[in-house]
Amino acid sequence: MTAALLRVRKQLAKGAMQIQQLGTPLTLLLLTLFFGVTFLITLSIGRKQENADHYMTAGNKVAFGISAASMTATWIWASSLYASATSGYIYGISGPIHYGLWGALMILFIYPFGRRIRSLAPNAHTLAEILHVRHGRSSQLLLAGSNVLGSLLSLTSNFIAGGALIAMLSPLSFSAGVLVIATGVLLYTLWSGIRASILTDFVQVCAMLGAAAIIVPTVFFTAGGPEIFTTGAVNLTPEQQNFFSSEAFLNQGAPYIAAVLAYAIGNQTIAQRLFAVREDKIKQTFITATVGYGATVIGVGMLGVLALYLGIEPLDGDVNNLIPQLAASYLGTAMLCVFFVMIIGAMASTADSDLSALSSIMMTDFYGRNIAKPGRADPKLMLLVGRCTMITATGIAVYIASNRLNILDLLVLVGAIWGALVFPVIASFYWSRVTNKAFSIAVVAALAVFFPVRFGLIELVGPIALFSDLLSVVGVGVIAGLMVFGFLGLKASLIAGSLVTLAVLPFGMGFLHLYPVLTASLLAYSISTLLCVGISLLGDQHFDFEVIAQQTGRFDRAAKQE
Repeated sequence: MTAALLRVRKQLAKGAMQIQQLGTPLTLLLLTLFFGVTFLITLSIGRKQENADHYMTAGNKVAFGISAASMTATWIWASSLYASATSGYIYGISGPIHYGLWGALMILFIYPFGRRIRSLAPNAHTLAEILHVRHGRSSQLLLAGSNVLGSLLSLTSNFIAGGALIAMLSPLSFSAGVLVIATGVLLYTLWSGIRASILTDFVQVCAMLGAAAIIVPTVFFTAGGPEIFTTGAVNLTPEQQNFFSSEAFLNQGAPYIAAVLAYAIGNQTIAQRLFAVREDKIKQTFITATVGYGATVIGVGMLGVLALYLGIEPLDGDVNNLIPQLAASYLGTAMLCVFFVMIIGAMASTADSDLSALSSIMMTDFYGRNIAKPGRADPKLMLLVGRCTMITATGIAVYIASNRLNILDLLVLVGAIWGALVFPVIASFYWSRVTNKAFSIAVVAALAVFFPVRFGLIELVGPIALFSDLLSVVGVGVIAGLMVFGFLGLKASLIAGSLVTLAVLPFGMGFLHLYPVLTASLLAYSISTLLCVGISLLGDQHFDFEVIAQQTGRFDRAAKQE
């Protein structure tokens, strides 16, 4: 490697190298073109015959190609690209693998549960709507409320990613960038809800995948190519160089497995696409999205590993700046524009999904099933509720984004919160004995333990530590069992869960509590599972699953019949 290149790297690591910017006019032009095109696309969706059901589920008939692109685009957040790079920067070469691989596999794990859910409720709008029929109001609102919180935090993290990108690549401030991004996404999503989101996702995912295939190799070779791994190895600790790093697995991989399984089951943005796609295309859609997500996120995450080898310090100490910092340092103006569009596309594709999900929840779970009288929901009023929800949510997310939270921590936190709901939700779709009491107590108790453990309010020492380790080991078994259950059924899942629990028990006792993020997630799984099963077994109530399809019909059709 040349001495000149080494000097350049040292300058960059110290922050002395000038970060290239696109300039305000070019940045605004790119944003105008991107959001202008997406808005024009949504104009093709007519408003003459507005339909509340189509606003939420696109008529349940989206074809394979569009639905697969939409699922891929929704799962590939701008935040997930940033978080994957952060994982690579913190944990080394295995970081992006732990982030991208487990996230991809969780998409795959959704589809068997998805087929069951669609067979029970072919015309449902939200998972919480199904729980309203299955259990009643309290269970419905627990899931709906957690989805409101989760989607708001997801929306916030995407605005943070967009604001960081604009602040890095232009003279515009972070706050201005957040505001521009939020306004652009709101304008085109407000028009037609999920239909606008799905239709624009196809264009956005093509831009993302194409740009990622060009950007990552370009940055790699411009920065020095394969020689980086030789000359930059001194910047890595032994754990960061170890592909099978236990630190990376326990701090990143294991908590993320728990988090993304919860995302897969509890996230309304994913459920909304499950209800939108043609029922016979669910399997193909989720398999395609699995491959697309894994390849893109792992590839972009390697930029974080590259920054680690180069000895780069994140600008202003903010790891959210890593990806735009590398791009601004090693790409020319034309390629930087391509990179800019890639990140904006990733951000917009998930932000519009969050807005659509939030509107669906408020339209269905709060107004349609709780405020309006049974069978008397007004579709036009529902549309107004949905659009007002989008505007309000955007304002709240912009306000929260001003705090510039760590995106990786934010995503793991949201997924862990949903972990308390995973088993009760899945069990409610398969086991007729699960009751509203069992569901509600299990979720509330799990959350009551999760939060103090996650934020260090409970000191894990002595008997408390041992008891938490025991429950955490059970949580590991629950996660393994749920993964097997969707594909192989109850008997195989019980065997897998039991074997994994026994295998982890000798290693987990006296050890797992040292990792509070992981422990909190595992406790949420184990406590919710044990309570849900135990309380359900105490009763002798059986539910008729055929009732679900009868009571989750379409709002517009009901209005016309009346």
